[in-house]
Amino acid sequence: MPKYQRIVLKLSGEALAGGGSFGIDPERVKSLAAEIAEVAQTGVQMGLVVGGGNFFRGVAAAAMNMDRVAADHMGMLATVINAIALQDALEKAGVPTRVMTAIQMHQVAEPYIRRRAIRHLEKGRIVIFAAGTSNPYFSTDTAATLRALEIHADVIAKGTRVSGVYDKDPLRYSDAVLYREVTYHEVLAKALAVMDASAVAMCRDNRLPIMVFNLNEFGNIMRMSMGESIGTLIH
Repeated sequence: MPKYQRIVLKLSGEALAGGGSFGIDPERVKSLAAEIAEVAQTGVQMGLVVGGGNFFRGVAAAAMNMDRVAADHMGMLATVINAIALQDALEKAGVPTRVMTAIQMHQVAEPYIRRRAIRHLEKGRIVIFAAGTSNPYFSTDTAATLRALEIHADVIAKGTRVSGVYDKDPLRYSDAVLYREVTYHEVLAKALAVMDASAVAMCRDNRLPIMVFNLNEFGNIMRMSMGESIGTLIH
């Protein structure tokens, strides 16, 4: 029996790149879609937010001298490319999926309308929220938090390359310690690199739990939805 009835899953753009550092790996997207579809078929309502780093970081050198607003708009459009790729893979896995964008582009996807998004979820469709919040200076972490609060999600789940939240970077320090549970205050006070401080503060103020787990271990999305202790719970 799933622990959470409605989840917003936050994925980085790099998660779709697989072994590469740039673009989309079709096999990785297919594998990810199969996992997400399996969870959706248990009756869990799922919203997804995907970053755009697999495209936008590839042009980061060009973006360094750009106006911040222009660069952020490019990043938002990169998330739409990823959302459409994920939608295609999910529908091939047998799950009806809708892409809703914060920037209107009617020929490509539906505009984000909160009540319509909730209705899609209630009808068993996965909803992919793309184009961030449509505002520059806000990350996709903040966009995921905002959407999770708007649709009354039970949890925001952040898939990462590591097993959860550590006291320091486990990819650089072999003695890094994994937290099984941690408070919002500790994440902010210790500047633990999990999500943007603004996203963590929004979760704290609205008592929205955050689950951080390793996305690269097959089956972890299902384990997370069942409430298994596989990562770090921030609450």
